[in-house]
Amino acid sequence: MEKIRAAITGINAWAPEYRLTNRELSEMVDTSDEWIMQRVGIKERRILKGEGLGSSDIGEQAVKGLLEKTNTSPEEIDLLICATITPDMMFPATANIICDKVGIKNAWSYDLNAACSGFLFALQTGAEFVESGRYKKVIITGVEKMSAITDYTDRATCPLFGDAAGAVLLEPVPASENVGIIDHIFHSDGSGRKFLHMKAGGSCKPPSHETVDAREHFVYQEGPTVFKFAVSNMADIAAEIMQKNNLNSEDIAWLVPHQANLRIIDATGRRMGLPPEKVMINIQHYGNTTAATIPLCMWEYEKRLKKDDVLILAAFGSGFTWGAVYLRWAYDPE
Repeated sequence: MEKIRAAITGINAWAPEYRLTNRELSEMVDTSDEWIMQRVGIKERRILKGEGLGSSDIGEQAVKGLLEKTNTSPEEIDLLICATITPDMMFPATANIICDKVGIKNAWSYDLNAACSGFLFALQTGAEFVESGRYKKVIITGVEKMSAITDYTDRATCPLFGDAAGAVLLEPVPASENVGIIDHIFHSDGSGRKFLHMKAGGSCKPPSHETVDAREHFVYQEGPTVFKFAVSNMADIAAEIMQKNNLNSEDIAWLVPHQANLRIIDATGRRMGLPPEKVMINIQHYGNTTAATIPLCMWEYEKRLKKDDVLILAAFGSGFTWGAVYLRWAYDPE
């Protein structure tokens, strides 16, 4: 029996309409467009507005559009994995809620938390289920409402984050076609937790009046330390997966980097020997949407992708977590 691979056969993304610009942000906190652009390269970020709306509402739009775009009925889906650090609630899983909202009834679903590396970790997990031969259609979605955990009085972190969701459909293809997800390298290091985390809200430090008053339910980050680790590890792992698979810069059609900081993205591209025109960038319009950045990028660039294009996906996130995926694009643009 011929070996099969998991391939992305469709992609969709969705972001809220409201754009929080640097100018508007400068009226909320002591910052400026020049300061933000020099440090991270973000012009605006999308924010979900509306009472009672959460990550599942963003994910619903991305997944519903993916089903329509690929002419897939909800009943055909075997599994949905949602990568998120901003679930609607502690339980049940946001993946379960998305399935309910889009009418997916025959699948099982769960959330995966690996912060900014979440989409890559979920993508490879879904690929393993497809490659096992047991599942034919698996949806992987990265969903974040980062505005829910962003402190808009903290000038160091509030310019960074936005809200969005991206989703892909994974299906089996014969390995002989030489497309699909080919290789991955992942790492995690829990000692990095002290530099990027949420201080309260978990079992170690449950919510209380004191934790709310101390503003401990927002993203906390020691920026210089995280930047140092992200620059070295994301660039190194992207170069490592190239070396492992005997790829050179000419072989690569696109680097799809996590969109956290333009300087980190540039450093990764240079480490791989890639010219800027081979690096997907949309951070200026969306900011860091954490688990959603990579599918959001691929969705925006989809019409420029061709079958057999070699893509390297790379991310670094809280945990610390970091990884790279080597895949060959499975279809031509319409």
